[in-house]
Amino acid sequence: HKQKHKQKRQKRQKMKYTLTVLLVLALFTSCKKDNLNKNAMTEKTFTFTAIPDEDATELSKKYDPVAKYLEAKLGVKVKYIPQKKYSASVSAFKNNDVQLAWFGGLSGVQARQAVPGSNAIAQGAEDLKFVTYFIANKSTGLTLSDKFPDIAGKTLTFGSKGSTSGRLMPAFYIQKESGKSPDKLCKSIGFSGDHTKTITLVESGSYEIGALNYSVWDKAVENKTVDTSKVSLIWKTPTYPDYNWTIRGDVDKQFGDGFQAKVQQALLELKDETILKNFRRSKFIKADNKLYQPILDTAKKLDLID
Repeated sequence: HKQKHKQKRQKRQKMKYTLTVLLVLALFTSCKKDNLNKNAMTEKTFTFTAIPDEDATELSKKYDPVAKYLEAKLGVKVKYIPQKKYSASVSAFKNNDVQLAWFGGLSGVQARQAVPGSNAIAQGAEDLKFVTYFIANKSTGLTLSDKFPDIAGKTLTFGSKGSTSGRLMPAFYIQKESGKSPDKLCKSIGFSGDHTKTITLVESGSYEIGALNYSVWDKAVENKTVDTSKVSLIWKTPTYPDYNWTIRGDVDKQFGDGFQAKVQQALLELKDETILKNFRRSKFIKADNKLYQPILDTAKKLDLID
């Protein structure tokens, strides 16, 4: 009888032990699965791009530090993906190859129209009142004036076809001030691809007139990378809204609730002097889609957007 009682007790203990082991294994498996899910979320890379408005060296200097800054702030991997054309930046945003982009006014409007629900979330303080500069080769004899210069019959280069400051707004003001479209007013029209190349082409005499982002010209003069004995500033446009950080509306689904607000806050809190200097901005401030309605209206008038 004692032997049977002992065997029953041992059997119960063995069952308890087995149940305990199974419970621990179940908990371990559950925790491991949760950790895998968390790691999958953490390891998902948040990508961004920017319009290629300057040469590749300047672009890397600008955006690689931004990737490191955002990675530290957001707690996810962040990667900057360069693009060779303005249109490629918009396409990358449209296709979700990137979730955030530093756009110009026009490319930002194009991107937000292509991806409903996307938002302009930040801009440089200076972007509320942006300006285009017209520059001229010294052979033209044109000098700085408050009045729109006489560029009739001269060769003109814009920047990229998708540039706000290098194409959209200068084309608008040429039409407004002269009463003629650029191709009707000028001898020939070209597109350099970016603002730095615009300076180079006008300085060399390949084109007599150029239109470009004011900050790229100011930086070139400051750094003495332009020969001002060969090319000079001749006219400044009135101000208009321009560059902006635009984010896809589905980032919260991709990276978790509140992620869009977190990205915006990170940009608004950016105080790194080196990054801001590379952007030639004093700080980033809030932006919204409504600010860029004038850009959309202008693009429609010039048939640059539907």
